[in-house]
Amino acid sequence: MEAINGRPKREIKKGETRKHIISILVNNEFGVLARIATLIAGKGYNIESLSVGDTSEANLSRITIEVKGDDIVIDQMIKQLRRLIDTVKVRDLTDVPRVERELMLIKLHAPSHKERDEILRIAQIFRGKVVDISQDSIMIELTGDSEKIKAFLNLVRPFGIKEMATTGKITLKRESVLEET
Repeated sequence: MEAINGRPKREIKKGETRKHIISILVNNEFGVLARIATLIAGKGYNIESLSVGDTSEANLSRITIEVKGDDIVIDQMIKQLRRLIDTVKVRDLTDVPRVERELMLIKLHAPSHKERDEILRIAQIFRGKVVDISQDSIMIELTGDSEKIKAFLNLVRPFGIKEMATTGKITLKRESVLEET
């Protein structure tokens, strides 16, 4: 395997599909997101997760996209994204150490004190926060990676989900990577 800038070059596997996390820094201009979504749809892929938000620079936004696809086609798509006029930087963070978070709001059935107490215990274990409570329901806010969100959902699903909303993933490259010896 070759090395680029001291890092091993990612091996591209033809035909194997997997989830890719792509971070795109763009000029905060009208229509940028539509052009990016059109480019991805034109390749025949569905955006699994999408998050757009401000950065520390007022005129720039960060778009984080999760898309499932073949490594070769994703690589071509990234090259095309880099050629878009308002694109400043495109990075495939799939194989890069990173910090990843999602936000979930979930409203659960909790008609009795026993059920409410059990939901509160589970939420506490997952560091969830109660943001609304009524006679027969409780709303929890939870932040974490996909695995944490899924694990929490598996535990609270038996109570009955009234409503649920999740954000797309937000991701940044991890800088504090420990070298293996």
